[in-house]
Amino acid sequence: MSKKTFSSVWDAIEDSSEQVENMKLRSKLMMALKHHIEAAALSQTQAARIFHVTQPRVSDLVRGKIDLFGLDALVNMAAAAGLHVEMRIRQAA
Repeated sequence: MSKKTFSSVWDAIEDSSEQVENMKLRSKLMMALKHHIEAAALSQTQAARIFHVTQPRVSDLVRGKIDLFGLDALVNMAAAAGLHVEMRIRQAA
């Protein structure tokens, strides 16, 4: 039995490098939005108003339902919250 090591959970469970990169970005955005909600002590209803989404959508975000969010939606929510999103591109290892 051989053991494989991965640099992230996404490397272990996704089928392609494209999917891996997409999931990494989505998860970072979701964590940043969740942190913003917690740091500002926002209710889900307040966060929904700020993010321009529904309260159930914020609930899905807080509960980590990553499959329900695309990059566009997450970037839009972050911008609505007054967060600045940057992207860095470099050669894959």
